[in-house]
Amino acid sequence: MNLLEINDVGIQFGGLRALWDIRFSLAENEILGVIGPNGAGKTTLFNLITGFYKPTKGNILFEGKQISGQASSTVSKKGISRTFQNIRLFGSQTVLENVLIGMHNRIDDPLFSAICHTKKGKLNEKKGREKALVLLEMMGLQDQVNERAANMSYGNQRRLELARALANEPKLLLLDEPTAGMNPNEAANMIALINGIRGRGMAILIIEHNMRVVMGLSERIVVIEAGLKIAEGIPEDIQHNPDVIRAYLGEDLD
Repeated sequence: MNLLEINDVGIQFGGLRALWDIRFSLAENEILGVIGPNGAGKTTLFNLITGFYKPTKGNILFEGKQISGQASSTVSKKGISRTFQNIRLFGSQTVLENVLIGMHNRIDDPLFSAICHTKKGKLNEKKGREKALVLLEMMGLQDQVNERAANMSYGNQRRLELARALANEPKLLLLDEPTAGMNPNEAANMIALINGIRGRGMAILIIEHNMRVVMGLSERIVVIEAGLKIAEGIPEDIQHNPDVIRAYLGEDLD
């Protein structure tokens, strides 16, 4: 059984079809890339999967059950986590607190309670602290546990956002431009981290403009242009697909 199924999904804003007739599936433990020119609808697809938008047509299945149209908090509790193209951290909170917030679905307490000065909040923080420290060590952030997120370097903020997403213990991880804005060294480190996550028993859906990154990480790739899927296949086939080359106006896909 496929972990995720996108069945003829479309969304329309007024008279504009942002996505239409999108269909693909994702198996357990698979890494699938989603590429396309700016404005193609890639982030809109992520917003549909994670419950930020409700599709106009079609349906989305996760573990064989429909999730399309459900609240984002409900989708998260089912085991779907995401990062964002524009980093969304709690800048005034510490690195550790940001990861604890990401655990709120798994410690059965309302959002933010892990960092509140209440007895229940303190108990939950103690329960989650050990797991959070393991995740931060995995990201190479163990020396910045008490640093405020807003004071971190851009590359480390990206790592922290990934740690927070993993704190939800997802079965499906959605990465939206994980190397955007990074220098080559930071991007290489992020690629290594994503490769390291492969063995944690989760599927990954990744949007990425850096072709070398997406071609190197993905087992299959879906290409979207102007809201429509124009190609799907293994990286080698996508690199030489004439429709894909045309969509990128001759951009080097190697």
